[in-house]
Formats: sequence, C-alpha cells, structure tokens
Amino acid sequence: MTLRTRFALALVVFSVLITAGGSALAWQVMSGTLEDELDEKLAWLTGAAAGTGIVGEDFLAVTPGLEGGTFWSALQARLRGMQDFAQDAYVFRWSDSGGGQALVTTRPPEEIATGTTLRFLTAYTSEMERARTEGASASPVFEDDDGVLYKYGFRRLGQTDAMLAVRVRADFLEPLAELRRTLVIGAVAAALLAALLALFLAANVVRPLERLSRAAIRIQRGRWDIPVREERDDEVGRLARAMERMRKGVVQRDEQLRLMLAQVAHEIRNPLGGLELFAAAAADTEDPVERRRLIGRVRSEVEGLNTIINEFLVFARPLEPRITLHDIREPIREGVDLVDGGGAGDARVDLELPEYPLLARADPDHVKRVVLNLLRNAAEVADRIRVRAEVVHGEVRVTVRDDGPGVPEELRDRIFEPFVTDREQGAGLGLAIVQRILETNGGRIELVDPERMEPDDELGTGAEFRVYWGGSEELPAS
Repeated sequence: MTLRTRFALALVVFSVLITAGGSALAWQVMSGTLEDELDEKLAWLTGAAAGTGIVGEDFLAVTPGLEGGTFWSALQARLRGMQDFAQDAYVFRWSDSGGGQALVTTRPPEEIATGTTLRFLTAYTSEMERARTEGASASPVFEDDDGVLYKYGFRRLGQTDAMLAVRVRADFLEPLAELRRTLVIGAVAAALLAALLALFLAANVVRPLERLSRAAIRIQRGRWDIPVREERDDEVGRLARAMERMRKGVVQRDEQLRLMLAQVAHEIRNPLGGLELFAAAAADTEDPVERRRLIGRVRSEVEGLNTIINEFLVFARPLEPRITLHDIREPIREGVDLVDGGGAGDARVDLELPEYPLLARADPDHVKRVVLNLLRNAAEVADRIRVRAEVVHGEVRVTVRDDGPGVPEELRDRIFEPFVTDREQGAGLGLAIVQRILETNGGRIELVDPERMEPDDELGTGAEFRVYWGGSEELPAS
C-alpha cells in the first residue's frame, strides 16, 4: 500500500469515525430528550384526565352487560373527550396476572366488551406495576400493525384498582428518522470530502518525496551534477536541504579524492624520479665517496617519499580519539622535543608553559601530533618559532607563531582545505590534518589576522595559529 493510499485511508477513517460517532451521539441524546418529553406529556395528559371526570370508583361500578347503556355511554363519552390528544383510551381493572380486564374503552363494545382481558397490554406489566406504585408511567415506543409508532401512558385512578391507559403516536421519531438520514448523508459527504482533502494533502507530501527519491537514486548512480530541488519550508524542505548538503558533501569528497590521487601521483613522481637518477648514478660511478653521497641522496628521497605516504594515510584514515582529561603540557613538550631533535632544521623553538597544570579533554597523542604538524609547517619558512599555552575563558589555548613571511592573503580563507599550499614541495595536508584532529577532539583552530597580532612583537608579522582545546570544569586561574 502506497503512502498516498495510507494517508487518504487514515484521514477518511478518522473522518468517518468522528462524524459517525458524533452523529450517533447527537441522535441518541435528541431521541432520549424527545422521548422523555413525550413521557412527561403522557403523564400530564393522564393526570389531567384523572382530575377532570375520570374517577376510578365510577368505572369500577361498570359490570358486564351494561355496554351501550346510559351510564356506560356517559363514561365512554368522557374517555372519547381525550381523543383530541390520544388515539385510544382504556380504563381497566388491574390484575396481578397482567393485562387487566376492560371496564370502558373508546372502542365500540363489539370490539372490546366489559370484562374482556386486554392481552395486548400484558407486554407492559412492569410499566403498569410502576404506575400502580408511583402513580404514572409510560411504555417504550412500539410499532403497531399499521406500521405506526406508538407509546402507552398509564395512570392509576386514585387509590382504586382502576387504571387508565392512553395510546398516543410517537411522532417525535419521524423527525428523528429524517435527522438520522441527514446525519448519514452528512457522514458520507464528510468522508468524500475527507478523501478529496486526503488525496490533495497526500499529493503535496508524496510528490516532493518522490522527487527526493529520484534525487537519491541519481546520487546513488553517481549523477552528482544535478542539485536537489529546493522544497517548501517544512519537514520535507528540511529533508531536501539536508540531501542537497549531502550531495555537495559527496561532490566535495569526490573532488578531494580526485585531487588526492592526482597529488599522490605528482608527489610520488618527483621522489621516484630522483631515486631513479641517483640510483643510476651510484651504479655507474666507481668513486666510493661519490657513491656514498648518491646513496645518501637515495635514502633522503626514500624518507621524503615515506613522509608523503604517511601524510596521505593519516588524512585518509578515520580518526578514533581516546579523549581523556589530562595535563597537556607533557604532549606539547614531546612535540617540541621531536622538532628540536632535527625536525625543524635550523629554526629555533621557544616554549612558554605555565607552572600550573593545563587540564584539557583530548587525546594526548593527538595533542602532540597537532603541535608537531604546526611546528613542521612553521619550520619550513621561519627561523624562529614560539609555542605558548595558557587558559583563556575556560579553554586551553596553544599559540604557535613564527617570524616567517606569513600566509598569503589569497590563501587565508582556504588554508585549512586539503592540498592547499604555497610551496612547491609538500602535499598541503598538514593543516587539513590538524583541523580534522581538532574536530574529532571537540577543539578548533584559527589563523590570526595580522591586524590582531601584537605590532611590537619580536617575531614580527609572521603566521600565528591558535588552537583551542576543551578544558575541565574546574580550571585554575591563569
């Protein structure tokens, strides 16, 4: 079942349940109210009759054989006076066996004679019993042989065994039947309208989803050049924008992969060419000193090739930091020591650390690698480098500044992107690796604008990088 069908079906079922339930409740309440009102009218009618000439003692004086006589006819005339409000009226003697024996009725004596058992009333024994004890009652609605709905009203005449029963039409059910038909038609109409509305709403939801599905298939098949269509400003729109960001990310990663492969080929080609040249020269020379020099150049090219390969592996390999709260002064010292041990060429590195612990949440090896990469980058263009660490606003800030020429203006916005470099040698991955390491450790890095540097600093206006690590909740004051 499609989403459109499920959506439409759910809305239609909900609409039918609401309209049908509301209609049934309204019909039930109205039916009960009207029936209670009719029962009150029956009680009023029988009570008025009992108080205006229909006296139990008079009717109990009637015996079989008096039908048609003056006394009997006078009593029947009293009953027939009620036919302006009721179809039939009966006065009968109550019998515990049910039904009762007729005394006088509005029917001709040939149909119901005095003393005849009114068997059609036996179904309402409980109502008659209630009238006998409470004074008045009414029967449920019933359908007569003529197909018309009626109700009986019962009233005990005084304290005698005589009881009055009147039969009236339950006309209130006719408008109720019309109301029921109207409610049914309304429910059907509501269901149809709900179906149309559901189809319209489902189409507004499903069509954008179908477009997004086709866009996802295009991305899966490698057709990344077609942007994901911008949808409206709702959940579907947010999904479309997320897919567009995903598409751009895939395109960017693919472009980075292409650049990386091209850069790998380019960076490896140069050392391999040098290896071939120096190896051939070493094989051809007979001078031991020259051969050792050439072999040293071969080893140097191999080391450079190994460095390039390691940089690419570090950049391509997913990072899994082991973040702990520790004093990062020690990994900073280790990174500086590695550079001082020969990794910085002729550059001098000055380290400024506070006396108190610098507690930060980070992977110790990653802290050392960040410092090492920044120092190696600086050592290629500078004679002097300064590393300073301190606590700033709850974070541990490590500043690496050099006295080199600084970062060219055209590269400042792209300096942390992969393969961006202003040097002929190197893959341009050092700062990109630093940024990746910091992101996985919850830190960040920034290249300080020359305007924000201290103008009288002894290092001049070289490059200054600031690295921020997340500190502990309880840090000593700086």
